[in-house]
Amino acid sequence: MSEISVRIADWHQDNADLRRIREAVFIAEQSVPPEQEWDAEDPDAVHFLAFEGGYAVGTARLLPDGQIGRVAVLRDWRGMHIGEALMRAVIEEAERRGLAEQRLTAQVHAAEFYSRLGFEVVSDEFIEAGIPHVEMVRRSQ
Repeated sequence: MSEISVRIADWHQDNADLRRIREAVFIAEQSVPPEQEWDAEDPDAVHFLAFEGGYAVGTARLLPDGQIGRVAVLRDWRGMHIGEALMRAVIEEAERRGLAEQRLTAQVHAAEFYSRLGFEVVSDEFIEAGIPHVEMVRRSQ
């Protein structure tokens, strides 16, 4: 296994990798409609890419208000702690920007993963894009 690295991505320069990953995970695997996946917040978000060697295998985004979303790791790279590396990079950047509270809507099956990173469930379960979710919040120490 190659080294895993995470860096801030450029929405325009890294667009092909960001789209490839999100389309594979959300649109192809999870059947999220494309019109729900792509939104007007992408150009203003801080995007992150995770790499194994030089190949982009995961992504996430941070909105200016501290909302984290579009966390995705390609199927063949799951279980390699790439999601954790991505989330740690996003949290670090959010804190660097003075965002003491980070929020996300987690797919219910992933809530335990986010709990290990300090997020707490703050809502009842709801359906988004046909998938059960919960709202979660993390407050910086």
